[in-house]
Amino acid sequence: MNWSERIQEFVTLWVVIDPLGTLPVFLAVTAGLNAADRNKAALLSVLVSFGVLVFFAMAGHWLLRSMDVSIESFQIAGGIVLFLFALSMIHGTSHMDARAPAEQNPVEIAIYPLAIPSIASPGAMLAAVVLTDNARHDFPERAMTIVTFSIVLLVTLAIMLAAGRLVHLIGRGGASIISRVMGMILAALAVDLVLSAAAEWLHLPPI
Repeated sequence: MNWSERIQEFVTLWVVIDPLGTLPVFLAVTAGLNAADRNKAALLSVLVSFGVLVFFAMAGHWLLRSMDVSIESFQIAGGIVLFLFALSMIHGTSHMDARAPAEQNPVEIAIYPLAIPSIASPGAMLAAVVLTDNARHDFPERAMTIVTFSIVLLVTLAIMLAAGRLVHLIGRGGASIISRVMGMILAALAVDLVLSAAAEWLHLPPI
């Protein structure tokens, strides 16, 4: 096993999945749920994220090639989706008090916005595709990449499960502030994804 490669993959996936950065989003969108539903949303979001990332690790290249879609186009599309979600956080439309009762379902919250685009973000999907590029004909190498992001997802789950105690401390007002600040950071990340892909396409210097 190439440990330096595994460590590099772990660092890359830690950055793009960002377990600590998921915490403010989790606190914001689950502020209106009880403890049991909050834990259910956390577990389901990680399971959905795992399924999405496994799909992109195993079939991402095939899917993009079969649809004649470039990596840059996928990255730009993902950046736009992430930017729209960031705008909803900044304007406060992702909060529970702005949701209809049907939208407070922990299953729906687990899928959007927790799993996609927060945990299995466009950057994480892109990383799953890129990290398995050189090993696309080698299943053991792909399996090791899957194990690596599984570890990161387990850390993400542990952080979210421990976040329930913080809800009682910061309240809705604190969650609102955190959500808006995190929305600005996500918006900046989304813009960076789009600009980086455009720079790669136009052969410009890195942003």
